[in-house]
Amino acid sequence: MNSQSVVPRHSLSPHAVKYWRMEELISNIIAFIVLAVLFYLDFRFDWYSWIFWVLLALAVFFIIGLVWSFLSPPLTFKSWRYDLDEEFLHLQFGIWSRTEQLVPMTKIQAVSLTQGPLMRKYQLASLSVETMGSSHAIPALPKETAAELRERIAQFAKIKEVEQ
Repeated sequence: MNSQSVVPRHSLSPHAVKYWRMEELISNIIAFIVLAVLFYLDFRFDWYSWIFWVLLALAVFFIIGLVWSFLSPPLTFKSWRYDLDEEFLHLQFGIWSRTEQLVPMTKIQAVSLTQGPLMRKYQLASLSVETMGSSHAIPALPKETAAELRERIAQFAKIKEVEQ
């Protein structure tokens, strides 16, 4: 495979969109509660008038962020692609600016899976690849695919399992 000219074929799990939306929903609920408490405290204790205007500006940014948190997960899902061969891990992602990364197998030092409670609910895992100078991640893969990919990368990169 000529990794320089081929667009990566594999995409993330379709459950990634639900996972990212749920993650954003939790963050937005927390931000809304904090903003509501601040508005209440401003009303209750009659703070300086400029504080109300700052809170109002924050509320506008919150609403813009709320709309973006609804629109961005499908766009992020569509932009993410990855591929793997004996020589390279090829990553391609980005909504506004496209990023393409070729990670040589000879430079990979470690590969790991991460799975939080929300990811477990959707049976997803994030694959992290460590090199000497950087870290690369493939988010929201199906758990089985991520485990299989981890093993293939470890095999291609000749990574030995370390006992702790």
